[in-house]
Amino acid sequence: MKAITKKRTKAYFIDLAISTAVTIGVEQLMRKKIKSEAVHALVTPTVVMWGLEYAQLRRCGQTIGYKQTGLKIEGTDGQAPTPNQIIKRMAYRDCLSTFKYLGDRKGFEGEDGSVLPQDTYAETVVKEV
Repeated sequence: MKAITKKRTKAYFIDLAISTAVTIGVEQLMRKKIKSEAVHALVTPTVVMWGLEYAQLRRCGQTIGYKQTGLKIEGTDGQAPTPNQIIKRMAYRDCLSTFKYLGDRKGFEGEDGSVLPQDTYAETVVKEV
């Protein structure tokens, strides 16, 4: 695993821990209003994680995890990622990226780990700050 990919993995787990903590709080507030366990198991964690990630990337191009590991997401043109790029990146990562990894493990990391399949699809690049 390349150095940037290791940092990206650490950043993802930091963001996942924060998202999990927020999800627990949101579920406690919504438990009385929404009785369906499927919503609490599938929808709430996804919406919370995507919402937090979108807000952070839109605001400063970094999530808390990326900030802690010294990484930043930019568009391929060097600008901050657009809302469309952020959404495309999150959706591809959470829906299709696993299949891409299983199909081509060696080519998954791309160049130096700064461009994964979700980055190629969304036209973004991860750089060290």
